[in-house]
Amino acid sequence: MRFRGSAHFASAVGVVLGLLCAVEAAKVNKHKPWIETTYHGIVTENDDKVLLDPPLIALDKDAPLRYAGEICGFRIHGQNVPFDAVVLDKSTGEGVIRAKDKLDCELQKEHTFTIQAYDCGEGPDGANMKKSHKATVHIQVNDINEYSPVFKEKSYKATVIEGKKYDSLLKVEAVDADCSFQFSQICNYEIVTPDVPFTIDKDGFIKNTEKLSYGKERMYKLTVTAYDCGKNRASEDVVVKISIKPTCKPSWQGFNKRIEYEPGTGSLALFPSVHLETCDEPITSVRADIELETNHIGKGCDRDTYSEKSLHKLCGASSGTVELLPAPSSSANWTVGLPTDNGHDSDQVFEFNGTQAIKVPEGLVSTSLKEPFTLSVWMRHGPGAHEKETILCNSDKTEMNRHHYSLYVHNCRLILLLRQDPSEAENYKPAEFHWKLDQACDKEWHHYVLNVEFPTVSLFVDGNTFEPFLVTEDYPLHSSKIETQLTIGACWQDNSGHDNDTESVSEPTSGGNARMAQFFRGNLAGLMIRSGKLENKKVIDCLYTCKEGLDVQLPEEVASAVKVEFNPNQSSMTVEGDDIDAFDKVMQHISYLNSRQFPTPGIRHLRISTSVKCFNEESCVSVPDAEGYVMVLQPEEPKISLSGIDHFARSAAEFESQEGVTLFPELRIVSTITREVEADAESEAAEGADDDPTVQETVVSEEIMHNLDTCEVTVAGEELDGEHEGLELDTSQLQQHGLEMSSSNLGLVVTGVNTMANYEQVLHLIRYKNWHTEALFDRKFKLVCSELNGRYISNDYKVEVNVIHTANPVEHANNAMVQPNFINPVHHASVDLSGHNLVNAHQASVVPSAATVVIVVCVSFLVFMIILGVFRIRAAHQRTMTDQESGKENEMDWDDSALTITVNPMETYEDQHSSEEEEEEEEESEDGEEEDDITSAESESSEDEEGAEPEDQQAASRQQQLEWDDSTLTY
Repeated sequence: MRFRGSAHFASAVGVVLGLLCAVEAAKVNKHKPWIETTYHGIVTENDDKVLLDPPLIALDKDAPLRYAGEICGFRIHGQNVPFDAVVLDKSTGEGVIRAKDKLDCELQKEHTFTIQAYDCGEGPDGANMKKSHKATVHIQVNDINEYSPVFKEKSYKATVIEGKKYDSLLKVEAVDADCSFQFSQICNYEIVTPDVPFTIDKDGFIKNTEKLSYGKERMYKLTVTAYDCGKNRASEDVVVKISIKPTCKPSWQGFNKRIEYEPGTGSLALFPSVHLETCDEPITSVRADIELETNHIGKGCDRDTYSEKSLHKLCGASSGTVELLPAPSSSANWTVGLPTDNGHDSDQVFEFNGTQAIKVPEGLVSTSLKEPFTLSVWMRHGPGAHEKETILCNSDKTEMNRHHYSLYVHNCRLILLLRQDPSEAENYKPAEFHWKLDQACDKEWHHYVLNVEFPTVSLFVDGNTFEPFLVTEDYPLHSSKIETQLTIGACWQDNSGHDNDTESVSEPTSGGNARMAQFFRGNLAGLMIRSGKLENKKVIDCLYTCKEGLDVQLPEEVASAVKVEFNPNQSSMTVEGDDIDAFDKVMQHISYLNSRQFPTPGIRHLRISTSVKCFNEESCVSVPDAEGYVMVLQPEEPKISLSGIDHFARSAAEFESQEGVTLFPELRIVSTITREVEADAESEAAEGADDDPTVQETVVSEEIMHNLDTCEVTVAGEELDGEHEGLELDTSQLQQHGLEMSSSNLGLVVTGVNTMANYEQVLHLIRYKNWHTEALFDRKFKLVCSELNGRYISNDYKVEVNVIHTANPVEHANNAMVQPNFINPVHHASVDLSGHNLVNAHQASVVPSAATVVIVVCVSFLVFMIILGVFRIRAAHQRTMTDQESGKENEMDWDDSALTITVNPMETYEDQHSSEEEEEEEEESEDGEEEDDITSAESESSEDEEGAEPEDQQAASRQQQLEWDDSTLTY
């Protein structure tokens, strides 16, 4: 029984095993392909073939079965893998990896990805395909030497001190873009420039091979190249500049001695690249004084050169200012004899050499100075003698020689004498005010302003207040009716009398000889007296302020580290600090500024004085002064052009009317400057210009706007007769524009600083009136305008005005002479009258004068006689031909028995004017007979006006010669 059970169990197991074997026998593709776990490959950039180690081979245990034992392909896993795997032999499983595109080592040196092999499955359809495990592939991209070295900088600079040998002056560095160590490394540098005392090592360090000398060579220029380890040379060589400095001396470096300033360009940096060289000396503080010397320009610096009166107005001073030293002109001629600066580029000043003085015209200044008044003057005075030198003096004309008030210099003291007029109380009162001033004797220009409000006197010198150190008192003057004389540069004294009131004559009297005494030696300008009101501080500062000076814009980062101070007129400044770098930055921002439109050209000397403090006072450096100059270039000079109608005619009635005749109705004021511009290269080529040095610049005219300060209208020929003619201008319009006017028998002068447009408006209003025009035929005027007190003067704009005399038939002595019927007055908007414009319509109607009527009648009668004579000659000729038909032509006789030939006395006149009359007839025939007659009459009338007296004489002589012999004429 036991044996039977075992037999049954064994048979069952056999059955199971048989079934399993049958199932396994039914499977064909039993095994997965096999590959290595890791591969390493190498590929050269710009190539696609990859060399793998070990080779790519896949094995399958199902071989040699078809499909199941064959390798159908490889699959790569990864993102953006630039490789493909290809099966070369399915049966052996051999494959290869290739690059899809050309690889770039510089972009990526290595690539890593995974790969799998898979068999062909159980049939051609790849059913039951089996995959191998994933293997890792590392591929390195080999570099090729495709790039050349490139230097990091375009150029290199170094500065060395002479007399030293350096281990290294500077380093040049080149890089190579190749990815491999071999080709990306720079293996060698080389100096290409031959015969230079420098060498370079493989790391790019340059050093000198000998001591350098600043006197021998101030700069070396080297050309350097580089090689990589693949022996590729740099694509571009580099230039190395090595500057040689002299042995270090503390000084200002980068300081330009000449600095050119072009007018109208605003501020100009004076030291844009300056640096204080201290030779590595430890510095605790630095102080620099920058001084701009302008004493030789004008009155100490560049200011507007308008008249002192105009400057007071521009600064806001009220009216009432009297200018005692004006520029010489027709209306102010008392300064003509004084020497001046002989130029108009800067302020006009007057020189007094100790022998010259002038008398101010009477009535210019009020004789009484009781009311508050201001006295101002520009003065330059050096150390003089111990005598009084008078600036301004008002003294008796005769007898007593009393000085009522005067301003003078004595031993470097400025003294104002002001004697009070007689009063009821004969008490002592302040009479002399003394100021001891260094400015009075330093030979420099200074501005003095005295505000006098008795008994107080305030003195301002260059805007600063000074109190008198001494005030002396005296009795008031005794009452007297003696007239006074105001003089400048000395005091007027009469030697015939004595001063009985504390004044005495320095020399014995010699009887009745007037002379000057206490002469001034120096220069004066802008002497002004203003009565009734004191000058305020704002106006005083404005009068003194310069238009040029130093300026600085402090950078924010150094504003707190450096201290900057200016003097009042900004001609000097002080910079102080302890940080050298911040100090240099402030110095680099110092600029020169000239706000004038037309500055005074010339040199302004510039000086930097420097003091340095060190930790060790014994070895502290000393910085020498740096000196240079600012050259203010000549400004483009404006050309002021006056234009308009220069010749016109008006009727006599208009001259005699209340309004008069406007002289400059269409005046136009234009100012232009001429600039020279370099010619364009293309235009020169187009014109085919040769290398002619004279044709290098193009002149361009440009219109500009600026002010005017004077316009003067003068009459040409005889002076104006105030009894029956004159020039007029509306004073309200002048006041509205802040201008002033003065007139004389020579003409009219408009003064004041204002725009050209405002001057145009005012000049349009000037009218000429004449109340007796019977003997007036024309008047000529000239207009000239100027800027900056005569520095720039316009052209002479000349205007000729003709008077049209109208004829009234009733007024003629011969009542039979009436206006011909064929002359009818015709009104036109504008009629050309022998070159003269008649602007108004009512001016165009002109009644012919008596001379015109006579000429027209004579000419008409002459034409009639000529036609009649020709007719009779032809009739006689025809009769003669009839009687002598058989005769020969050379025997023909004229029957002139009945003909009397009389010479025409108008023939000369006709010959002279025949061509003119023919031209007028041709031009005016299109307008009709009526207009033609009137135009001819007008032309004859204007001719009579141009030469009335000669033509009247000629007409009288011609009338005496007119004798017509018509005794034999038959009608």
